[in-house]
Amino acid sequence: MPSEVINYKCPACTGPLHFGSTSGKLECDYCGSSYTLEEIEALQSTKAADAEKAFEEAEKQIQGDANESWDVSQAGSDWGADAEKLRAYSCPQCGAELLCEETTAATSCPYCGNPTVIPGQLSGAKKPDYIIPFAKTREDAVAALKRHYSHKPILPKAFADENHLQEVKGIYVPFWLFDAKVDADMRFDATRTHSHTTSTEIITETDHFLVHRQGSLEFEKIPVDGASKMPDSHMDAIEPYHYEELKPFQLSYLPGFFADKYDVSREESMKRARLRCERSTENAIRNTVVGYEGCIPTGKRIQVHPGAVKYALLPVWLLSTQWKGKNYLFAMNGQTGRLIGDLPIDTRRLLAFVGGAFAIGTALLGWLFL
Repeated sequence: MPSEVINYKCPACTGPLHFGSTSGKLECDYCGSSYTLEEIEALQSTKAADAEKAFEEAEKQIQGDANESWDVSQAGSDWGADAEKLRAYSCPQCGAELLCEETTAATSCPYCGNPTVIPGQLSGAKKPDYIIPFAKTREDAVAALKRHYSHKPILPKAFADENHLQEVKGIYVPFWLFDAKVDADMRFDATRTHSHTTSTEIITETDHFLVHRQGSLEFEKIPVDGASKMPDSHMDAIEPYHYEELKPFQLSYLPGFFADKYDVSREESMKRARLRCERSTENAIRNTVVGYEGCIPTGKRIQVHPGAVKYALLPVWLLSTQWKGKNYLFAMNGQTGRLIGDLPIDTRRLLAFVGGAFAIGTALLGWLFL
């Protein structure tokens, strides 16, 4: 019958303790220390209580740190005279607000494909601090989409149509870039197991270790997109961007492209920036706990110290397509070429494909058994 044994570790040297039948105590073969079972259990309880007290005090400090906020004083600036060279376009179908040079003849929305886009005056927006120029051309985007569509016989014909592919549009997506320093203190219950058999049973022994990690990480330019119409999942999937290519913003980068006007504020984006900091820090700390078979977090204290915020435009190639009332949005990183997008299924083509495959399979079986 299987059974499990929990091993205690020596408080003096962390060596394994065993019960001495003569002394009636838990003894260590490495340093010679011995303890009663009551002493060990009391020591374990004291350690746990001290750890909990330390974490409670840290939580109080976190409440104070929660009042810290990012410095937004340098995030974006007023457009000034440059505003006269731009036009704001509003899509009446999805509500997207886009910025283009004054000579742009907008014919459709990059997000939903609606053909009517109404021009207006630029107002209520900040001028970006940085921009990453498009490195991938429209031809690159079309070629990538063709590869994405290729060898998919059940794809609706409208998706693979050559004219449709030419509707891909380049758009600069607004991003808030957050700097932060993070302090972390985490505890883990780590385990190692080993088994041996006797004549009557299989015994599995589990050694438990209290693993403690502390560290600090510094983050620069954590990206959070400021466009509500751009799905976060799409932007996360086509990351990363190479920030060494960030340029001071100039209007000369805009001709031929759209630029989305942010509708998610810096303040609204702070929660997601903080969450990205915390998750990245947890993963980094967890990855330092190695050499164990199991590792379960039992406590954590993560403090995010906000820094500066900047505003940037990052390049994306978009293709929006509707199929049977559902909108499909494809996005490609305009710097690296990384592509994301879901594909619909043409039911008639699927049935024809399955039927053809069944017919071929039947014919092959018939030939094999002739």
